[in-house]
Amino acid sequence: EERVLCEVFADVLGLPRVGVDDNFFELGGHSLLATRLVSRVRTALSVELSMRDLFDNPTVTGLAARMEQPGRTRPAVTVRERPDVLPLSFAQRRLWFLNELEGPNPAYHTPMAVRLTGALDQEALRAALGDIVVRHEALRTVFPAHLGQPRQKVLAPEDLSPLLTVTPAGADRTEAIREAALEPFELSSRIPFRATLFTAGPDDHVLLLVLHHIAVDGWSLAPLVRDLSAAYAARCQGKAPDWAPLPVQYADYTLWQDDLLGDKGDSDSDASRQLTYWRSALADLPEELVLPTDRPRPAAVSHVSGEIPLRVPAETHRQLVSLAQEQGSTVFMVLESALAVLLFRLGCGTDIPIGTPVAGRTDDALDELVGFFVNTLVLRTDLSGDPRFVDVLARVKERWLSALAHQDLPFDQLVEDLAPARVMARHPLFQVMFVLQNNSRTELCFPGVNAEPLPVAPLPAKFDLDFSLSEEYGADGSPAGLDGTLNFSAALFDRATAEGIADRFARLLRAVVADPHLGIGELDVLGEAERHRLLVDWQGTAVSVPSMTLSDLFEAQVARDRDAVALEHGETELSYGELNARANRLARHLTGHAVGPEDVVAVRLERSPELVVVLLAVLKTGAAYLPVDPEYPAERIAYMLDDARPALVIDASWLASVDLTGTSDDSGAGTENLPAVNPDHPAYVMYTSGSTGRPKGVVVPHRGVVNWLLWLQEEYGLRTTDRVLQKTPFGFDVSVREFFWPLMTGATLVMAEPGGHKDPVYLAEVIRSRRVTVVHFVPSMLQAFLDESSAAHCTGLRHVLCSGEALPAQLAARFRAVLDVPLHNLYGPTEASVEVTYSQCGQEGDEASIPIGRPLPNIRVYVLDGGLRPVPVGVAGELYVAGVGLARGYLG
Repeated sequence: EERVLCEVFADVLGLPRVGVDDNFFELGGHSLLATRLVSRVRTALSVELSMRDLFDNPTVTGLAARMEQPGRTRPAVTVRERPDVLPLSFAQRRLWFLNELEGPNPAYHTPMAVRLTGALDQEALRAALGDIVVRHEALRTVFPAHLGQPRQKVLAPEDLSPLLTVTPAGADRTEAIREAALEPFELSSRIPFRATLFTAGPDDHVLLLVLHHIAVDGWSLAPLVRDLSAAYAARCQGKAPDWAPLPVQYADYTLWQDDLLGDKGDSDSDASRQLTYWRSALADLPEELVLPTDRPRPAAVSHVSGEIPLRVPAETHRQLVSLAQEQGSTVFMVLESALAVLLFRLGCGTDIPIGTPVAGRTDDALDELVGFFVNTLVLRTDLSGDPRFVDVLARVKERWLSALAHQDLPFDQLVEDLAPARVMARHPLFQVMFVLQNNSRTELCFPGVNAEPLPVAPLPAKFDLDFSLSEEYGADGSPAGLDGTLNFSAALFDRATAEGIADRFARLLRAVVADPHLGIGELDVLGEAERHRLLVDWQGTAVSVPSMTLSDLFEAQVARDRDAVALEHGETELSYGELNARANRLARHLTGHAVGPEDVVAVRLERSPELVVVLLAVLKTGAAYLPVDPEYPAERIAYMLDDARPALVIDASWLASVDLTGTSDDSGAGTENLPAVNPDHPAYVMYTSGSTGRPKGVVVPHRGVVNWLLWLQEEYGLRTTDRVLQKTPFGFDVSVREFFWPLMTGATLVMAEPGGHKDPVYLAEVIRSRRVTVVHFVPSMLQAFLDESSAAHCTGLRHVLCSGEALPAQLAARFRAVLDVPLHNLYGPTEASVEVTYSQCGQEGDEASIPIGRPLPNIRVYVLDGGLRPVPVGVAGELYVAGVGLARGYLG
């Protein structure tokens, strides 16, 4: 049986098995004393733990780590002669440094609250607390500085202050417990342990033990509780506890640790060897995981936290255990792999570092000792290439076993050596922690008293996200589920967001056990409700839109009021009837040049009334206009004309040969001879900037532009008294709104002078003197406009629209401070009918960022990952546009 257990142990670790003799059993070429392992097995079985518990036991994994070190003999932890100045352990140094840097705070508190009902002997409890503090030196150690460096000072028992504070529970016992748990320790002068007894009645108490992490770790709680229980029972009988002396104290471990690691400058030392491994394992590690936070990271550290319960049901737990066994791994490895995949699906990339603690108790002498032995390892998971989940699990297993073989190097030494960019509000090397608790669970046992553990308020956040789970097993050893919490930084996440992350983790685990051979991109992290919200609820509402063209919209307004002023440019005014008459005359001329539907007509003109006439005329023929700004570089103009091969180029010299004169009375003459234009014919061809390659001509049909213009009118409601400034160069699609929105509503189009769009002083004067009510700015020009003091006098504005660039929140706030006018943020790529989403900037002025908003009617927008799958809310992806607003495609 012992041999079989050793073989199972080898299989779990994935190592070859070779028998040697009755006393030794060789694993992977390294000898392991069989009796040591069998001792562990028997101990585990005696407390009815499963074999899986055994193999996740940190002490046993410590043995595995040592098997990776051929020919090396680790020194035993023994009682050592103490120097005059006792140093801190490496783990303690980091906590001491953080305490000095941030000031005393509860970030590293370990509280434990227990409700005690029954006849409690307070004096016995007081004496028992004294007993355990005497037994475990770490509990009576303070950390004063000596010549600028911290040292351990173990206080004599007679120098200790009273350990137990007794206080009435009060009306709000929960709040009193929370406040007591969060009260900081003064580490330089007060021991890192205190006890408070809240009394609600003669037989009703709550005992709160608060320890600082510098003196205790999770494993320590079991021996601490066992010793306190034994001491209380003895004191109730008037005796001192009769327990075996501890073989070593924490100070001995501290001195041993230095001997174990040696000088990192010595290439043959453990410190040097392990540091070399970690340098390679963490080379080019991402500085920060880009998590789907609700707020930017604050400049200063914030430990404000929240806590979400995590629960994995028994059936899923059973399947996780089965999967681990099938893949020769552990439940821990499966869970860590799943968390890495979740972070990948949350937009964190394919290089995922996760922190995880190891107990650090690799010597029997430390098993029953209270102290801070835990170390933190960084497990880096490569998720590139869309691997299957089982492939990820294999990668995690390989990394984890290698990490365990190099677990002695203190985390703070690793950080010091790698020297990542330090940000006060960000944990170095990793921001997500994962813990699978496998510490022994020992309940407080006081004679004649019932002890019931109580939850303590969420502890301060040390990481952005901190996942902690523990396995439950039934009386028959069968998996009974996993319980735990997700502790999150409230400075970064709303509770609802954290709940969503917790839900997705549980959902991903179900998907993993259902089919672990799926590619990680196929594992479902969206619930049905969220999927419906993303694909249906949040998409633009379908509405009925008349089957019309841009020229139809304009001509309908001409019919309503042909005498209204349609256009102003300097001293020139054109009525709707006059503008229509000139456009009709030119359209008939163009059809005489065989221009018709699906043709492209290049227009190379400066801003002027003639430009508007030409655009309308081209649209009336069914052709698409191609804007060619005369200010474009000659190379770009030549490229566009060569690529588009227009049927005609209209410039100033060509236009001079055409008679555009006419009155509103002949505006309809000859329109019956113009081609029939339908909404699917192209309205314009707009070239992209070419910032991601060669410029491409985008073909945009009437149908999408009409849908957009009718929405603009429905949403913002231009009046016939409105005056819209046309200042955007017509090579940008935003100009389409400035040209055609006012001309379909009876408003007046006010044209800026050529080049005027570059001059904020001129623009402010035009807006004020020409009584402009609606204007558009790209954010950079809005900034320049607001820099002019005269901008504040543009009080006739009713709407200001922004698009074309990201709108900074600070700029929106400044705008509101200068002008009391609604500011609207819109977004759209050239490949759509100008804009596809919209939002109105809030009035509060405290937005962290300005959203691009929601989709327009008949438009759908999706944020998708690289596999064209919807990403969860808050996760970065690429924006995809669908619906009537989509362009027909690129020209040719």
